[in-house]
Amino acid sequence: MTLKTGETAPDFTLTDQDGRSASLDSLLEKGPLVLFFYPKDDSPGCTRQACSFRDNYAGLLKHEVTVAGVSKDPETDHASFIGKYNLPYPLLSDATGEVHKKYGVLGLFGMLTRRVTFLIDQQKQILLRHEDNFRMDSHVAAVLRVLES
Repeated sequence: MTLKTGETAPDFTLTDQDGRSASLDSLLEKGPLVLFFYPKDDSPGCTRQACSFRDNYAGLLKHEVTVAGVSKDPETDHASFIGKYNLPYPLLSDATGEVHKKYGVLGLFGMLTRRVTFLIDQQKQILLRHEDNFRMDSHVAAVLRVLES
């Protein structure tokens, strides 16, 4: 199942890099949510994608959004990745891949994660579903286009 713009984002609860629970509801408390899925902490493409959100974080905050990344990596890997690259947002661990399945971001044979970014409003409506596995900066650019329109 691939989620599309206009559909309702599925609920979830995952743990962040510090082992704290983060649900869709809690992430939406202050405003819309930018939720990006990526394959692996500290890999070249994922580092570029995560750092692109970091480098544009101030511009995203002007639109009162919350940013969170999701991968199958454990919390300890997320903590190291955040520390190494000074990422200002949480990374959530979906070790079982259940949230990946709900959001339709599993790729080849259900093993690999496709790079997909969602912009979700406070009513849980998906305002944007953006997939690009090659141009890492395109995710932030797509989100900003929607927020600025």
